[in-house]
Amino acid sequence: MEELTLYIGNKNYSSWSFRPWIALTAAGVPFREHLIPFDFPAGNPLFRDISPTGRVPVLHHGPLRIWESLAIIEYAAELFPDRALWPARRDDRAVARSISAEMLSGFRALRGACPMNIRREKRRISLPDGVMVDVERISAIWKECCEKSGGPYLFGPFSAADAMFAPVVNRFDVYDLVRDAEVLAYMEAVKSHPAWIRWCEGALEETWIVPEDEA
Repeated sequence: MEELTLYIGNKNYSSWSFRPWIALTAAGVPFREHLIPFDFPAGNPLFRDISPTGRVPVLHHGPLRIWESLAIIEYAAELFPDRALWPARRDDRAVARSISAEMLSGFRALRGACPMNIRREKRRISLPDGVMVDVERISAIWKECCEKSGGPYLFGPFSAADAMFAPVVNRFDVYDLVRDAEVLAYMEAVKSHPAWIRWCEGALEETWIVPEDEA
């Protein structure tokens, strides 16, 4: 099989890069990482050379280009069915894909007001309307899934669904958005995962600053 190459942006800020990276890393899918930083206000012109959308993440597999986080995860799941990127049970897979798609298309108030920022010192900010509605919905998803599965992750073992919500764990943490003990327990489990720790170690070594993501 030809090598997979995952192109990503800054580990400190790039929430969409984080999703497929942590999914593939946690599942043990082999790939080569290529980081191109956001060092221009509109991203980086080099993204146009490697991605049809001019954005990251994008996965290269030979001549094939796969863009968008969830599509990358789905492609890897088909290439490596033994790595269990999605839950084992069919009904769990259906729910996992549903909440992953909800994450992909929704929660714009939270994402707009609270950019992912691994290096950020924990403190609250003034929140616009809609953010806490998003927080409550996500919290309900996490609690319902963990209660049904028994945890520590949404469907028992770490899966693509946890990867899709991984940047939200950072947002809930560094903007101090939640107090619910069950939600905090889930967040701690994600933050303790070796793949999460590896990503954060890389983020903390970066020196690039993106002012618009320093909320």
